[in-house]
Amino acid sequence: MFIVTRKALKLALVALCVPTLNLAQTALPTIKIAMIETLSGPFANTGEAVVRNLTWGLERINSRGGVKLAGSHRLLSLERFDNKGQIEESLSALRSAIDEGAQFIVQGNSSAVAASLIDALNKHNEREPGRRVLFLNYSAVDPGLSNEKCSFWHFRFDAHADMRMTALMSVLKDDKAIRSVYLIGQDYSFGQAVAREARRQLGLLRPDLQIVGDELHPMGRIKDFLPYASKIKASGAQAVITGNFGNDLALLIKAAKEVGFEGKFYTFYGNALGSPSAIGEAGVGRVLAVADWLPNVQSGASEAFYLAFRERFPKPADDYVHMRMQLMLEALAQSIEAAGTTEPVAVAEQLEKARVSMASQSAAMRSTDHQFQQSLVVGLMERQGSPGVKFDVEGSGYGFRVIKTLSATQAELPSSCKMQRPVPNQP
Repeated sequence: MFIVTRKALKLALVALCVPTLNLAQTALPTIKIAMIETLSGPFANTGEAVVRNLTWGLERINSRGGVKLAGSHRLLSLERFDNKGQIEESLSALRSAIDEGAQFIVQGNSSAVAASLIDALNKHNEREPGRRVLFLNYSAVDPGLSNEKCSFWHFRFDAHADMRMTALMSVLKDDKAIRSVYLIGQDYSFGQAVAREARRQLGLLRPDLQIVGDELHPMGRIKDFLPYASKIKASGAQAVITGNFGNDLALLIKAAKEVGFEGKFYTFYGNALGSPSAIGEAGVGRVLAVADWLPNVQSGASEAFYLAFRERFPKPADDYVHMRMQLMLEALAQSIEAAGTTEPVAVAEQLEKARVSMASQSAAMRSTDHQFQQSLVVGLMERQGSPGVKFDVEGSGYGFRVIKTLSATQAELPSSCKMQRPVPNQP
């Protein structure tokens, strides 16, 4: 749970220029944001990384007084629900969060969970219009969530898998030294979407390139990736394309290093959560990662943003900051203020047209499908201190040099969403 500390409260009051003894101000209830995420088990590190990012963002908003509503200011609080990586646990957590008064749900580290939450919220919001809830998604990137499964109640703030693949392919298509690739991923909706889009884009952009392996593995259950790494090396692949994240990615890369695989890794999440330290020197010049932002983006504002996060969370293991999560929270605060209420329909109507900027990064929500539109970058793993790599990752001594930047317009893709909206004036 996010706790409003005495220091944070004092900062908020100073920002408002009101007396610290204004008890009426401090007694107002917080606006609850319920995070439903994996906080135990093999992917607990991914959930804890989210907690740090959301905590930092809420502290920043609260330090300036929180959200202004009806002449008063309301602070934001984070309620944590551990779904243990399971769909049923997620649905149970959703019911508990609603019962506790949360009007805003955040989740992201599983597209399967996100799809289930969307279905549940569609039914709940229709059945109980007096207790509607919005879902803000920071990481679940199955393209279907903002296409055939798009929902008025769901907003995605991460680039979806097809957008991320497009960014990676903008680099791979020009790497003519690569003649063969191996596709490997987690066996669920997201991993399947990554493999499907990789095959499609390779066929269009690199028909000369041979796919020498294409497989999915159980998510979060493989303890030893050496058999997979051995198959990759034996296939003769010169590159691996994977959407793996968390321990599934770190263990895969570590195993590839152990068997002596010398090809490149085109990854969605190879820039943090243990992966750089796992592959070490063998990854220099060979591991690529796509993101909405990287610490070595060359701008003073970006550097200040990153250093501020590191000051708040100085442990090397905690070094995983997400720009999009900060933009998401700013968009929510902005939309609540613009709506003048926390009522979900009113807030959603403002979120649909939200435009936010931070640390030289600007982004906007697309109203037709609730897909955030933002620039994307591709980074290449290099030694810290080499040109373009001022900052390393997690104290590993390795960071990511930005080698490709796609503007929001270049990263944008069409949507097949046919969104059903609440009937006007319906309570």
